[in-house]
Amino acid sequence: MAPVRPAAEVTPTRPVRVRFAPSPTGDMHIGVIRTALFNWAYARHTGGAFVFRIEDTDRVRSTEESYAGALDVLRWLGLDWDEGPEVGGPHAPYRQSERLEIYSGIAAQLQEQGSAYPCFCTPEEVTARTAAAGRPPGYDGHCRALEPDRVAAYEAEGRRPVLRFRMPAGETSFVDLIRGEVTFDSAHVPDYVLLRADGHPLYTLTAPADDVLMRITHVLRGEDLLSSTPRQLALYAALGVPPADVPRFGHLPFVMGEGNAKLSKRNREASIAFYRSEGFLPEALLNYLALLGWSLGGDREDFTLTEMVAAFDLGRIGSNPARFDLKKLTDLNGRKIRALPAADFAARATVFLQRDGVLGTPPSAAEQLLLVAAAPLVQERIETLAQASGMLRFLFVDERHFAIDPAAAARATAAETAPVLAAAAAALCGLADWRAPLIEAALRAALVDGLGLKPRTAFGPVRVAVTGSTVSPPLFESLELLGRERTLRRMQAAAAG
Repeated sequence: MAPVRPAAEVTPTRPVRVRFAPSPTGDMHIGVIRTALFNWAYARHTGGAFVFRIEDTDRVRSTEESYAGALDVLRWLGLDWDEGPEVGGPHAPYRQSERLEIYSGIAAQLQEQGSAYPCFCTPEEVTARTAAAGRPPGYDGHCRALEPDRVAAYEAEGRRPVLRFRMPAGETSFVDLIRGEVTFDSAHVPDYVLLRADGHPLYTLTAPADDVLMRITHVLRGEDLLSSTPRQLALYAALGVPPADVPRFGHLPFVMGEGNAKLSKRNREASIAFYRSEGFLPEALLNYLALLGWSLGGDREDFTLTEMVAAFDLGRIGSNPARFDLKKLTDLNGRKIRALPAADFAARATVFLQRDGVLGTPPSAAEQLLLVAAAPLVQERIETLAQASGMLRFLFVDERHFAIDPAAAARATAAETAPVLAAAAAALCGLADWRAPLIEAALRAALVDGLGLKPRTAFGPVRVAVTGSTVSPPLFESLELLGRERTLRRMQAAAAG
């Protein structure tokens, strides 16, 4: 059989139409968002439409919370949709739970023409038969040609049938946009269920039906769905869908985690919520996800979404599994943070500083001024926005609640630090102009020249005394922002033990 070339015709009057169709059954994860990104970028590159569809026919696992979360995540990432929930469009509704009558009509058509049939088998019966026959797991076609009396007997037992699609014999070949020609033998593609026993539709019916009804031209999805393609092509043939209206398929490579294992949804590092809560920038996350299977060219790894859209070509998507590396993402995120304008960084960091109780909600005028002044100092030293709280807390904490981290305090004894802090306080006490360069000069004169200490030994105790940590923004600029009174008070308190 010659390969089927699914080729929804793209013409000036029929532009590219792609879809992102998640199931609202939990947090959005890395693999799903990469799929959304590639579809979105292809639509934007070609001037086509990005359709957002919610596949919520799983009544047990689908939740309104997950549905709202999916919309929120796409908005946070900046992946806007042209049709879908809260936007509308010519093919509404875009939630499959609101399209059940459509699927019922299609299922009835398939059954009436003999392309689908009722199946009364229980899962246990199917398993027992295949095991006894020594065959691989999968439906064995037991109910394909039931006699009326057998049907009546099953019905008398109170059995409620599912509706199965009758897969045609032979091979199905198609040209995958990423993997080239792919062939499946129908002997390895058993008849599959379209409707549950209660009449509720499954993905196997709803997804291909909606792709045609919504005039989707390209289906870009994960490699785990590759094996479902021959079933969808057979369904289109049974429904008489013209070849020009059949979508093209492209299956994206797996995203692998540590040990080259497929990245599991159960891993917290697979969840978009994790990266959002840790302060990763949406543009950094999308930039990195783009690298998982696609290349801008020229070994460039740091680029904008605008640059990605301009260069996006399906031919640059590879077929090999892509490995997710949190360290590489973190490094890229740090670079993106350092490239932000200071005001933008301060605005984004504010959310995390408020969450962690460092700033008020809303921040006071004094807090805002201090944050703007401190932002350029900490921006160069963090890799995620969530790290800003630890770096800046010392500037905003009420003096009654200021405390030195025990691990930092344990690095040196009070006997070692007290003389250093006493000399530092004495040098700064009479400083007329409280600016970083003059603070640095005074401390160097007192501690490096006066006490003969190496800079690290001299300034380490000062840093711990005034910031409470061994890690902080630049020391002398930190003292300038902290102010004379608070700086001296903390030095004196630390020296006193």
